[in-house]
Parts: sequence; C-alpha cells; structure tokens
Amino acid sequence: MKYEILGETLPVLVCTLDNGESMINEGGSMSWMSPNMHMETTSNGGVGKALGRMFAGERLFQNIYTAQGGQGMIAFASSFPGSIKPFEIAPGREVIFQKSAFLAGEATVQLSVHFNKRLGAGLFGGEGFILQKVSGSGIAFAEFDGHVVEYDLQPGQQILVDTGHLAAMDATCAMDIQTVKGAKNVLFGGEGLFLTNITGPGRVWLQTMPLSNVAGALRRYMPTGNG
Repeated sequence: MKYEILGETLPVLVCTLDNGESMINEGGSMSWMSPNMHMETTSNGGVGKALGRMFAGERLFQNIYTAQGGQGMIAFASSFPGSIKPFEIAPGREVIFQKSAFLAGEATVQLSVHFNKRLGAGLFGGEGFILQKVSGSGIAFAEFDGHVVEYDLQPGQQILVDTGHLAAMDATCAMDIQTVKGAKNVLFGGEGLFLTNITGPGRVWLQTMPLSNVAGALRRYMPTGNG
C-alpha cells in the first residue's frame, strides 16, 4: 500500500493498493475510489469488538475495501479542518487516539476501545473514560483538529495539556488529571479547573484547534431563547 496526504486545511488521504490489498475504515469517510475496489461491511471481530468501537466514538460496523483485478485507488477525506497523520503500528507500538480520531488503516490493524484506568482522568480529563486503541501491525491514519505538534517524553517526563488538546499518545504514556492551583486562578484564569497530565515515556500528539473549543466559541454567537 502506498499513500499520499494532499491538501492542508482540509486534507485527504489517497491510497494506492496492489491487487488483493485491503483497507478498513469507519463508515462515511470514503470520498472516492477506482471501480475495482470491492467493499464489504463487517463487524470485524464480532459483536463485542463492534460494541467497543461504538463506545469509542466509531460505528458498529467497519468497511473493508479490497483491490480486485489489479491496482486500486481509494481516498478518505477529513471531516473537519485539521490534519491527517500516519502511524506505524506494531506489537509493542500501540497508539491511543482521542475519541473518533481513527480515519482508516491497513486491514492488519485493529481498532478497539481503551478505558482510562484512572478515575480522575476519566471524569475530568476532557476525553472521558473511553479512548481508541490501535494495535496489530501496519499503518493507521487518524484525523485531528487543527495543526498537530509532537513531543517525545522521556521516562517520568510530564506535560500538562488543556482539555481537548490531547490528540494521541503512545500506549506507553500514562494519563491523569491535575487540579489548577489557587482559587483565583480557578475562578478568573479562564482555563478551567483541571489539566490533563501526560507522563512518559512515549510520544504525544497535541492538536491546536479542538472541535469542542470551536463549538464553545461559536456558541456565543448563537441566538438564544425563542425570539
């Protein structure tokens, strides 16, 4: 499988598959494809895994696209202004995505639900208890909001992230929450009560324009009441 990511503000992933190669995606992200791409809708692992993906922000069923009779082409477009990033997945190199980030991947990668084990992070970390875990082997693609900044954290090294800006992290990283200190900072700082604390080792991907922040900014201009 070969791929290229085209565009900047609204990117699209264009993949070229050899005969017999397959890709998976969550329904709705396919944009265009060559006529020899065969689609099959499947639970891809049974009811249990399908329900897990649903809780992680995806659909019950996945689509598997396979090139038949020769080389095929398929494209997956982003659903929001932002970035599409590739991830090399392998045993011991799993990645945790924010909810609904998975766009597409080689058929050899698996998407499952990831429960945050820390109660505080689940309740207040901005992403909730449920995230997406990508495992298996191959290339997976995720779409993030805005531009993406990457940091490599050493063992024990930490970074504090405002709610919603965490896009992805290596599964070796740990996630918890930290309370903003000082009553005046909490009441008047405008940054909320909690920050997400990511501890290495591993790589962290941060997004500059979380959809939740965009929705909050637009809400101020929405009409209220019945008038």
